[in-house]
Amino acid sequence: MGLMVLFGIDGSDGSVGSRVSNPTRLQVIHRLPMPNLNDELHHSGWNACSSCFGDPTRTRNRLILPSLISSRIYVIDVGTEPRAPRIHKTVEPIDLYWKCGLANPHTSHCLASGQVMISCMGEPAGGGKGGFVLLDGETFEVVGNWEHPGEAAPFGYDFWYQPRHNVMISTEWGAPKALVHGFNPAHVKEGQRSCNSHNCSEGSEVTGEMDQNHLEPRTHRTETVHHQNHQKVLMVLMFPQKGDWAAEKVIRVPSKKVEGWMLPEMPGLITDILISLDDRFLYFSNWLHGDIRQYDITDRRNPQLVGQVFLGGSIIRDGPVKVLEDPEKKEQPAPCIIKGKRVPGSPQMLQLSLDGQRLYVTTSLFSGWDKQFYPDMMREGSVMMRIDVDAERGGLSLNRDFLVDFGQEPDGPALAHELRYPGGDCTSDIWV
Repeated sequence: MGLMVLFGIDGSDGSVGSRVSNPTRLQVIHRLPMPNLNDELHHSGWNACSSCFGDPTRTRNRLILPSLISSRIYVIDVGTEPRAPRIHKTVEPIDLYWKCGLANPHTSHCLASGQVMISCMGEPAGGGKGGFVLLDGETFEVVGNWEHPGEAAPFGYDFWYQPRHNVMISTEWGAPKALVHGFNPAHVKEGQRSCNSHNCSEGSEVTGEMDQNHLEPRTHRTETVHHQNHQKVLMVLMFPQKGDWAAEKVIRVPSKKVEGWMLPEMPGLITDILISLDDRFLYFSNWLHGDIRQYDITDRRNPQLVGQVFLGGSIIRDGPVKVLEDPEKKEQPAPCIIKGKRVPGSPQMLQLSLDGQRLYVTTSLFSGWDKQFYPDMMREGSVMMRIDVDAERGGLSLNRDFLVDFGQEPDGPALAHELRYPGGDCTSDIWV
């Protein structure tokens, strides 16, 4: 069963310069259980964001929750009672199947038109299909497909768009029927996944493909688009004068030669990425190795690593994996212990406060992969942690006074994935 949890996080409301007393710090304020099983709530998005704030009637009063496995979409009312969200509407899977020929919705973004667009990973039978579902922004009924007939990508995953450049970038993961059973190394050999660029105004005309394994795109608020590779490489997409998009490697996370793991080399699995609102710092989580990194991207072709912290992962020094060769570190990291609790899992989803000083992180990626790579987390539940950020010079440090333990939920251990600030944030808003 899916669960939406609302709780106090720290002594501020997340806005720049705000520091207010918060008596509910680290306490659950409200729980909203979903009424169905096997949904796998994954990513979420707002019904309105900065891209449509030219319309003063639009507010962030609905949160869109796609269910990755069941293909159900929940629309959550977060405006009527902000401290007690409720289900406003449920879009059933059959609407996606029959009206769009799509399934397994993943990422939701509002559009400047007022509609909501959701990327999908597959078709109803479980095969790969990278199309997009449009919802009416008022009724949340399924309108149809965003892409033109026959233009869906072979696979789907995440997407991001930038109205000023009239471009949208989408990425690919894999076929849902393969992913649901966990990671299979044989699938890596079956071929590369692409990063696709689309013409926003013409409705998914694919204008180019970058043959790399990408997961989640993020838009720089000036002129570039950053991407991540789910194995080793972080990319930056440049915008040449001729109008095409091209990929340039700017950060590489090298593999580690290991013993006691499923493969002789453990790649970096970059699973979430964000850029600070001032466009100065880029952050990503490296879910297999267990670290979060902060890069100064003032010079976008030459990012500088300015902060790094390990929060669990697969190469902790007292774990079953022995690192034989590591081009980055001389010794394996120590396990992460906060308030006497050993953190199971590894850093995954990220959420940065608007002032750039507090970085929140959860540890669950996807239940099928969680149970494979971090079985302890399935038994103990995931956690939420806070990283204190030096937003001037760069630097990350774990806040050892902050821990939300989802293993203590009243209905049993829970796996926490997505985080959202109620008023918008660095990771879900399309900033123009």
